[in-house]
Amino acid sequence: LGWKFYDADDYHSLENKKKMEKGIPLNDEDRIPWLCTLHDLLRREDTCGQDTVLACSALKKMYRCVLISGASAIESNQPEQPRENPPLKILFVHLDGPMDIIARRLEERRGHFMPLELLKSQFDTLEPPSAPENFITVSLEKSLPEIVLEIESAILQG
Repeated sequence: LGWKFYDADDYHSLENKKKMEKGIPLNDEDRIPWLCTLHDLLRREDTCGQDTVLACSALKKMYRCVLISGASAIESNQPEQPRENPPLKILFVHLDGPMDIIARRLEERRGHFMPLELLKSQFDTLEPPSAPENFITVSLEKSLPEIVLEIESAILQG
């Protein structure tokens, strides 16, 4: 696509990384500053006219609202529309699959701070996207080329 790519994990605080390394799940208070930083990054790229892909585990609807609208979304849990900063237009890609497939992929990762033991806590926290959110759901049971093609098709169709 020729778009900029960011991995949200690169923006976790040292405290968050240490917590995860110890097998302690992050809570909302840990994640909100991180999500606000990611919103600011996406806002900056959008202001420059740069299309962007962000790999991020935005597990809850509130987290996705923060990515869209920044800190203003925290109070209402809904994207707000301040005149100077309209909500970002984001297509969320919900990669859906059984825990065993995701666990196998996590086990194959090397040098990452999130241990396999935290996967269940992520499933427990997950609020899959639903209408009226702007999202697609893609099965992780497909091959990587099929997954990429499905995502690219959705993006190109607008």
